Amino acid sequence: MDLKKLAAALIPDKGLLPPEKYEEIFPPREVSKGAEVTRLAPSPTGFIHLGNLYSALADERAAHTTGGIFYLRIEDTDEKRKVDGAVESVIRSLKYFGIKFDEGAEIDSPLNNYGPYYQRRRAEIYRSFAKKLIEEGLAYPCFCTAEELDEVRKTQTEGKETTGYYGKYAKCRNLSEDEIYKNLKSGKPFVIRLKSQGSIENKTTFRDAIKGDITVTENDQDVVILKSDGIPTYHFAHAIDDHFMRTTLVIRGEEWLSSLPVHLELHKVLGFKPPRYAHTSSLMKMDGETKRKLSKRKDPELSLDYYRKAGYYPLAVVKYLMTVLNSNFEEWSLKNPDGDYRDFKFKIDKMGKSGALFDLEKLSDVSRTEISKLSAEECFDFLNEWVAEFGAEADVKHFENKDYIVKILNLIMGTGGKKRRKDIERAEQGVRLMDYFFDDTFKPEYSYRFDKETVNTVLNEFAAIYDPADDNSAWFAKVKAIAPKVGFAAEMSEYKQHPENFKGSVSDAAEILRIAVTGSPNSPDLCTIMSILGKERTASRLTSAKI
Repeated sequence: MDLKKLAAALIPDKGLLPPEKYEEIFPPREVSKGAEVTRLAPSPTGFIHLGNLYSALADERAAHTTGGIFYLRIEDTDEKRKVDGAVESVIRSLKYFGIKFDEGAEIDSPLNNYGPYYQRRRAEIYRSFAKKLIEEGLAYPCFCTAEELDEVRKTQTEGKETTGYYGKYAKCRNLSEDEIYKNLKSGKPFVIRLKSQGSIENKTTFRDAIKGDITVTENDQDVVILKSDGIPTYHFAHAIDDHFMRTTLVIRGEEWLSSLPVHLELHKVLGFKPPRYAHTSSLMKMDGETKRKLSKRKDPELSLDYYRKAGYYPLAVVKYLMTVLNSNFEEWSLKNPDGDYRDFKFKIDKMGKSGALFDLEKLSDVSRTEISKLSAEECFDFLNEWVAEFGAEADVKHFENKDYIVKILNLIMGTGGKKRRKDIERAEQGVRLMDYFFDDTFKPEYSYRFDKETVNTVLNEFAAIYDPADDNSAWFAKVKAIAPKVGFAAEMSEYKQHPENFKGSVSDAAEILRIAVTGSPNSPDLCTIMSILGKERTASRLTSAKI
């Protein structure tokens, strides 16, 4: 069979460049020895999840800790799954978490010399190499219909055989020249398949950058490399793109391990040295007493939108994921509490070989710690950004008064004390913590532990003597003066020695005031809260809170 003639019939030249020309167009990158070139290569489906951020962070750290390059490639070979605006969503979502690309799709960069970064725009490159494989007898046209392939799969399933297009089931593998041209003349649709040279009888050992040595069976499947519309499959496109974008390290989920034999064979037949592969463990969570993979259907926390809407501090999410990526990051972070995580020496071989446990409670704790390090002004900016996108109308109005919010934050965060408070975990929760400082969001449910007379006496007596100019000492002295009038001990030492002699203590009197002013028995310093509210609003609340 004249393979060059067949290749020309299947893939007309139409200005295609010879395969070797692309080695000149996309030369090896000028990077230092040991520098990693990594990529994030999502499909434009619009759903950005925690796994994308997890991989992106590993890619970004692997590249930038070695002085390399991190780029964005869009694998849009499946037109049916494409969602408008998805690429911008990827960039925007990752930027929110501080992950930035050096080059790639929709990235304005002087390094953009290896594009286009959309696979559908690289069709001529794939067609050139598919044509070369046909000429070498390593690929062939397949005219099987979807119905015929379904029938093959059904036969294999019923016979408990491996499903796929291989061996005796590869019906078009050995078509005669006459049969091929007859099908072409009749206009029968076709795809181009790899003519696999592998055998499941043979095994090879592959060195994974995370998991170490892995023994895999050779590929014997005649996988599709070009679809009927001339667009490549993921398998074929990624092998060519990773070579010509000069990727040195591919970090991807362990679900791709089953495709590894195909990818290794594709690199071999194309004459390319494969990049190093690093297969990450799946993100897991505890479900009761069992560990399972995070699920798009079951777990809202898999979506990155979840963290933005709830208002987790973005640096906290990144720092927590760093502890998942490298087990020694947590120890480094404890020794360097104010250190930039980028100074940590991230290493691929320190990544876990088995399921990485994602703990939302631990993330929340990291978020509280990171937010507590902010100044009140920095915290205002963080909360204000969240309010602008996700806050209620009342929240937006409240945040117009920056000075007032900063006063509240100074109190909530304890910026004036030696030990910072860690009350704010997320933006949403932080904004709600301030609701009682505004009359339109103050919705108290008064729940006193004492009778009507006791409560009303404390409220009336304090309202009569309250002065916003009082410091904490003067303020508390007034609370102590009221305590005996309702049968409470003015001194805690008295109450502890003879609790049977009193109805309550001075702290109970303060609790009544706290509930009246904030709607809760727990709050930061009440004297400061009253000072922020002012005399008129404090007095109004003391009056309204009476039983």
